[in-house]
Amino acid sequence: MTRETSLTHLSPDGTVSMVDVGEKSSTRREAVASARVRLSGGTLDLLVRKALPKGDVLTTAKVAGILAAKQTSSLIPLTHPLALSFVDIAFEIEEERSSIAITATVRSEGKTGVEIEAMTACSIAALTIYDMCKSADHGIVIETIQLERKSGGKSGTFIRKK
Repeated sequence: MTRETSLTHLSPDGTVSMVDVGEKSSTRREAVASARVRLSGGTLDLLVRKALPKGDVLTTAKVAGILAAKQTSSLIPLTHPLALSFVDIAFEIEEERSSIAITATVRSEGKTGVEIEAMTACSIAALTIYDMCKSADHGIVIETIQLERKSGGKSGTFIRKK
């Protein structure tokens, strides 16, 4: 099998297994992921004014996203526990789209990448926004969770084409 078609989490007998990264070299790793949360204009206004019943939505979502990145190996079965050196969650209010763009950046020095940690951070930040806004709007949509770019490791750099 080529690298593109091999399934790294399958053992030769077809059962799932954790990839052995013991022989890999440690490198600086960075991943940036994004997500978008669409909500009604009225709910977005309440969020911006910090007038929702549960309080400051974006601060809570940021903390939740950071915690999620740190706990990824407890949530996704075959990921490795990593010592993360940096996690940040940023939000951009898109009034014209009635949405919030979420960007998570994760860094580590290690033997395996941090893409899943960045995507987990975005996912949990988005779910936290939903949870904190659901009393005002059950029509919230979480969409487009994706890797934007990653660097480090044997496979090198990936940048999503716009």
